[in-house]
Amino acid sequence: MNTQPSEPGFTVSLDAQFPDGVPPSGVPTKGFRARRRNRHGRGMRGELMLPALPGSQTRSEKFDALVVDSAERLSELWPDGLADTEFLVEEIPDALESLMGTSERVPLGRYGAAGPEGPASVTIFRRPVESLVDTPGQLRDLVHEVIIEQVAGLLNMSPEAVDPLYRKFRGH
Repeated sequence: MNTQPSEPGFTVSLDAQFPDGVPPSGVPTKGFRARRRNRHGRGMRGELMLPALPGSQTRSEKFDALVVDSAERLSELWPDGLADTEFLVEEIPDALESLMGTSERVPLGRYGAAGPEGPASVTIFRRPVESLVDTPGQLRDLVHEVIIEQVAGLLNMSPEAVDPLYRKFRGH
């Protein structure tokens, strides 16, 4: 089978090309694909999901919002103790692969005291936390509990002393 074109210089293109670069009158100047997606000049009428609706946020953005809500609540309860504390979200712990072969639990968060390398920090791991819950309400409660536990470790206090609502809404 001959795969060479029968005439030299013969090509097929779906985009309009004109020898002098100027199309004759009445010939569309847009390529086939551009005309096809925007028939009659209407195009996309708007966004499929408005930014204010809950479905427009990704799981990661929703999780970040839960962390911010919990951090704000605890910052109001402990303004002096958490004044310079950073609240961070990471996808998974650093040493997750090494933990998989052992019988240790996967950490849900960690805290670090202030030092020469930076301010105090509370980190929560999104994937391990999300894997333990079934509903958005459970996720909200678990995120808040993990942050309370990490702040309690940072402030060297019991979780119940950090937030009186600790584990009040779960069946524990």
